[in-house]
Amino acid sequence: MENQDILSSTALMGNVGEPFLLGFAVGYFAKKMLRFLLFLGGGIVVILFAADYYGVIHLSDSQLLHATDVAAGAAKKSSDFLLERLSQFTAKGMSASGGFLLGFKMA
Repeated sequence: MENQDILSSTALMGNVGEPFLLGFAVGYFAKKMLRFLLFLGGGIVVILFAADYYGVIHLSDSQLLHATDVAAGAAKKSSDFLLERLSQFTAKGMSASGGFLLGFKMA
């Protein structure tokens, strides 16, 4: 039987470091995309408000709140999917998920 040191740099990099870096990159990207989509969504809302003001369309508060709920639900599903997928990289998934959360926080 081969003696494996679980604290060796090779074992740590493969089991902890690489999944962490992958999770960090995905979290950083997810945060940047979320910020971009919020910017885009805010612009669309301003255009809708202007169109409503000038009588081009009629925008009710309930329609706007419903659209916001749908968008928030989609964002939650997306983040849940990413965290679940990243948790499959290691036995416990903590390294990749921790990297995701740190990358999401840093952006």
